[in-house]
Amino acid sequence: MMKKAVLAFSGGLDTTYCVLYLREQGYAVHTVTVQTGGFSAGELEGIAAHAQRLGVVSHVTLDETQRYWRKVLRFLLYGNVLKNATYPLSVSAERAVQAAAVASYARSLNADVLVHGSTGAGNDQVRFDMIFQTLLPDVPILTPIRDQRLSRQQEIDYLVARGVEMNFEKAAYSINKGLWGTSVGGRETLTSNGRMPESAYPTQVSKQTPEALSIDFEKGEPVAVNGDKMNAVSAVQAIQAIAGPFGIGRDVHVGDTIIGIKGRVAFEAAAPVVLIKAHHALEKHTLTKHQLFWKAQLAEWYGTWLHEGQLLDPVMRDIEQFLTSTQRNVSGTVHVQLHPYRFSVEGVESANDLMSDRFGQYGEMNLGWTGDDVRGFAKVFGNQTRMHGAITGEVARYWEAE
Repeated sequence: MMKKAVLAFSGGLDTTYCVLYLREQGYAVHTVTVQTGGFSAGELEGIAAHAQRLGVVSHVTLDETQRYWRKVLRFLLYGNVLKNATYPLSVSAERAVQAAAVASYARSLNADVLVHGSTGAGNDQVRFDMIFQTLLPDVPILTPIRDQRLSRQQEIDYLVARGVEMNFEKAAYSINKGLWGTSVGGRETLTSNGRMPESAYPTQVSKQTPEALSIDFEKGEPVAVNGDKMNAVSAVQAIQAIAGPFGIGRDVHVGDTIIGIKGRVAFEAAAPVVLIKAHHALEKHTLTKHQLFWKAQLAEWYGTWLHEGQLLDPVMRDIEQFLTSTQRNVSGTVHVQLHPYRFSVEGVESANDLMSDRFGQYGEMNLGWTGDDVRGFAKVFGNQTRMHGAITGEVARYWEAE
């Protein structure tokens, strides 16, 4: 009986090569495409048809979009995660979900080998390897492109010799689209100072007149857009459709890859960027200062660990519990104004707003304490520093030194 090979299949050059190579090695090839919000229905149909033309034994599409939100994206929103204060993990976040879905499907087929088409020069090889070996530790992992160190031209020559017909032209820009944004790579991102041209972005700017946008949150999750109730995934898609044509959410991210080199990529992520800023504004009104501080520390680490493919590390579950707990009072409406290439958060409405005039108005009047209360508080609050200065003299010397 032929051994079963389950291949994570995108339909591109690398995974097309993998299908034919595996078949020639005597494997029965089963391909899997994982939908995490980036493919249209027509694109999925095209990928499935391509797989069948290549002679696979079976092909399936697994729609993991809702699981992607539930298992990953909501925690990135709870944590207001922007890697290096810029990137909402538009693509890197979904790789672990895709790998886990492929591994689960492979288990159901009793696969003999797991296969992915990653090269040896990027982050995805580490992400897929780690997830595969964690979920199916006894199943070998094959990576033909990486293992054979193939060039793009070598792959093309191999496929042409076997009569494969597909578009072999390398696009000027590589586009990776997902629910949480789209990455854009090209020759400009291979250097440190290349500017991405307007034409490179998949969503062109077609709106010039400012628009008002309202987002309702319940316990940290978006539940309505402009008053229309919907689930979180639909809310992300709706905000993307509204804000994307303004050119909002475009930027270039520079970061450290898992394998130790610097990488640069452009992206457009209107919905994630608007949602994160709106959510953070609501949190500023509904969380205490120490909730905000500690949540930010853990969330930044969570985003980095996720970016590096460590979704299955048990510590992630612990941080998710903390992040979820912080959201219990993060409910209300955030008002946003959209403009070409920018947006502003105008204000929030929440029953849990801690900015309450029952206790005082900043810079105006106090209602919950007296002047003597503050004098006493200030004396106690600065007591240790005052004592240190009186005993050592260091405080005065610091200030008076040139």
